[in-house]
Amino acid sequence: MTGHNAPMDQLHRFTLADVAREHARSHPLADAAVDGDVRLTWPELDERSSRLANAFGDLGVRRDDVILWTGQNSHRVLETLLAAAKLGAVCCIANWRQSADELAFVISDSVPKVIIWQEAEVGEVVASARELAHDGGAVWVRHDTEGAGSYEALVASGSPIDPAQDIDSGAAVLMLYTAAFTGRPSGALLSHDAVLTQALMMAMLQEIDADYRYLNSGPLFHVATAMTTFATLLMGGCNLFTPRVEADEVCRVIATERCTGAFLMGPTIDQILEANAGGAYDLSSLRTFPGKPEWNAMITIDTSPWARRPAGFGQTEVMGMLTFNAMGEGATGTAGRPSPMVAVRIMDPDGNEVPPGETGEIVARGPQVMVGYRNRPEETARRQRGEWHHTNDLGRREPDGSITFVGPKGRIIKSAAENIYPAEVEAALNSHDAVRESAVIGVPDEAWGQSVTAIVVTHDGIEVTTEELIDHVRDKIASYKKPKVVIFSDEPLPRLGWPIDYDTLDELHGGGGYPGVG
Repeated sequence: MTGHNAPMDQLHRFTLADVAREHARSHPLADAAVDGDVRLTWPELDERSSRLANAFGDLGVRRDDVILWTGQNSHRVLETLLAAAKLGAVCCIANWRQSADELAFVISDSVPKVIIWQEAEVGEVVASARELAHDGGAVWVRHDTEGAGSYEALVASGSPIDPAQDIDSGAAVLMLYTAAFTGRPSGALLSHDAVLTQALMMAMLQEIDADYRYLNSGPLFHVATAMTTFATLLMGGCNLFTPRVEADEVCRVIATERCTGAFLMGPTIDQILEANAGGAYDLSSLRTFPGKPEWNAMITIDTSPWARRPAGFGQTEVMGMLTFNAMGEGATGTAGRPSPMVAVRIMDPDGNEVPPGETGEIVARGPQVMVGYRNRPEETARRQRGEWHHTNDLGRREPDGSITFVGPKGRIIKSAAENIYPAEVEAALNSHDAVRESAVIGVPDEAWGQSVTAIVVTHDGIEVTTEELIDHVRDKIASYKKPKVVIFSDEPLPRLGWPIDYDTLDELHGGGGYPGVG
């Protein structure tokens, strides 16, 4: 039976909530989550998420409603996500490092039914955001306290009986706000299918199994951390939590809990080397990337495919990675090969696939592509036109089938019948030893529509001519994409925070005439 009113196909669906339910049966004695003095087995985590789901339901949370987490890392983030999964609701993990204005925007924009917050370290910012925001009558629940109105009181108030609702695995369960290079950030809605598909890929490439113990020491509001969190969840491993990164505490948890993995950046590793210089902590259980000799002596060097060839190309809207450097040896593309769980194409502005070697927009489709943006129907339609997810990033498929990331799409320059992407020309210019940074604009041209003009800032003390740079670009990419004019600037390029301010460059150097711009 098919059609809009057909009953949901329960035989073939599998959700995040089902993961917890199954592990409670298959791993009844194993740790699911550890957070300070809190230690939860899989049956305990499953029951607490059921209690929380029922308590949320008593507060009026229904399908597609948002539950907003504004605190630091905690096992309660996992519980909140699983509770949302059992109700068909959406868990949004907000950036606790945001300013009050930024957090107020997220609160007003996401229209949550419940907001979970904490006083420790971020209470002042949350209080200010609460005054600024339009919370729509949301219920505020503090998680780092006890008694009436606390998170634990809410959990205790809920029935332990699993809500057992029929949930579509293609429905949204997680919302992560994307970075706002221009304008406002948007909440990308990610489905159960998206989370689980990406988790399965990461588990394979990171060699995660039920014995894996992952220290969540990175920001859970960032997809780069969450990918391994969910892979560990899916495989029945144990997620361990620390509110924020502090070297001594990270060392203690790794040594005491025998952590297998952790999210550690360079500065944190340096702090760990200092904190553990005397070898007080045994960190040998940790499988991670190699580094300085003293670091390698402390840890176990990870030999998984991900560790040998990390990263690739991805974004929040696809639950992390679309392509992986770990997918096969010898790929010539800088971003590796596409995941076997997605279709990836390189397309021109008219939606046609371009041949290998040509630059176009990276587009994708498959189960891990977002459902859409919350409360952004026009932007969702634009990004999902033609039944493909448009990444707004440029890439190139190499002759061996691998993918090279070129840069953000930005505006298109139209010269005669050819489409020219400024990012591609800038990448070619920036590869010259003399160039510190560059920006490319289109200048109206009666004969060609637009001509390519480059504004270049060189490294101090290094000289280069216009002809040398044009020849350099011609050697890197198709000749018709090379600059017609090169303008050398003694000042840094104007920027809007991080992005280059192309509108100001247009005003200064006569740019304009871009296709599709009135």
